[in-house]
Amino acid sequence: MPDAMSTSDVELPVLTPKDFASDQEIRWCPRCGDYSILAQMKKILPTLGIPREKIVFISGIGCSSRFPYYMNTYGFHTIHGRAPAVATGLKVARPDLQVWVVTGDGDGLSIGGNHLMHAIRRNVDLKIIMFNNQIYGLTKGQYSPTSPLGKRTKSSPYGSLDYPLSPLSVAIGSDATFVARSVDVDIKHLTMVLERAAAHKGTAFVEVYQDCNVFNSGAFEFASKKNEKVNNCIYLEDGKPLVFGANLDKGVRLNGKGEAEVVSLNGVKQDDLLFHNEAAKEPAHAFKLARMRWPEMPEAMGVFRCIQKKSYDQEVDEQVEETIAKYGEGDLEALFNSGDTWEVT
Repeated sequence: MPDAMSTSDVELPVLTPKDFASDQEIRWCPRCGDYSILAQMKKILPTLGIPREKIVFISGIGCSSRFPYYMNTYGFHTIHGRAPAVATGLKVARPDLQVWVVTGDGDGLSIGGNHLMHAIRRNVDLKIIMFNNQIYGLTKGQYSPTSPLGKRTKSSPYGSLDYPLSPLSVAIGSDATFVARSVDVDIKHLTMVLERAAAHKGTAFVEVYQDCNVFNSGAFEFASKKNEKVNNCIYLEDGKPLVFGANLDKGVRLNGKGEAEVVSLNGVKQDDLLFHNEAAKEPAHAFKLARMRWPEMPEAMGVFRCIQKKSYDQEVDEQVEETIAKYGEGDLEALFNSGDTWEVT
């Protein structure tokens, strides 16, 4: 990695999406949703005012994990599920870098679930993008931790018996400070979500519904088809009521049991609906939204939660500074020779 440099007094070159494209051949299946996510990432990075040598992409194993090869930045293609652990080490050692973690539902929620959870609860300043296609695409179509109950695949020919994980529920349950969801082909919305994630200080967790057109085609058509998504999804706006439908004639409110329910606005006022509050201190509101699942309920899209608290890497820096101020610079040789030591001659 290059030495840290101050850019405050240096005029940065104007970058374009092409500047972030590597010379590597992109090896995803034709029409894979990954192409769109890659394109939107290249689109937002030039707007951040961060030089390429200060940006790092770290991935694990899976189709999504080819991502670092296709970005003209620094990057690591690590081992299965361990991208959050590697990224944590890098961010603590080099807090001046912007570190992105690119993972999939299989990579991040199976063997990597432990590492993902602890990176989130520590609030490491990472931008974690999870490509969720509800399948293992790279290994040719086995069911994944997010596959729906009863999913028939090569590894579950009679239907999966596993109850699926909700990535957002896992993140919110780990007290994530930023949680969002978007869809691969919803270009404008996905760009907005990635921009919000990039600006967040702390762990930003983004789930992207990504179509695997080979092994799980059409899994998210309810949220991607233009004429269907308006009736199946609610697009979250901070401080606004939860309204949806082609004619904005439906909404979501809490019933007497505190449960979310869909109501018609013909006889219900908007003031009686559930209002979105992404800055709510307690995660209960965001968790309730994450539990709304199609087709029983419309699914929420956008930023579920965005709060501020110190990041892990910031806390480490402060602890080191306080310790040095109290005890002075360390002496490694003196440490090695302290206590009960002996010399073998």
